[in-house]
Amino acid sequence: MSAAVTLLRAKLHRIKVTEACLDYVGSLTLDEDLMDAVGIFCNERILVANVDNGERFETYAIRGPRGSGACCLNGAAAHKGKVGDRLIVMAWAQVPEDEARSFQPKIGVLDERNHLKPQV
Repeated sequence: MSAAVTLLRAKLHRIKVTEACLDYVGSLTLDEDLMDAVGIFCNERILVANVDNGERFETYAIRGPRGSGACCLNGAAAHKGKVGDRLIVMAWAQVPEDEARSFQPKIGVLDERNHLKPQV
């Protein structure tokens, strides 16, 4: 039996914060279409990096309205950024070593309106 390694499984690259809601239980609200595009699950643990201020934090993803481009910092996460900031949202997987070399994450790169850019 081979050991497992932790690899990037899914990423939304440079999604723009559309809202910050301090008076919420917590989490990061994401457009459900964007979650589906890269395979991020509702309530999944995620690591978030704020490109604009360098903040990094863990939280969990929740579904926002489909097609809305939503990216809302909720609860304590609302202190980690502001509307207009660009985030990198990452999810991880435990992958057996013998599969790790060929494993490919699903990555979505977003434009200024939080629409997926075409893959090249």
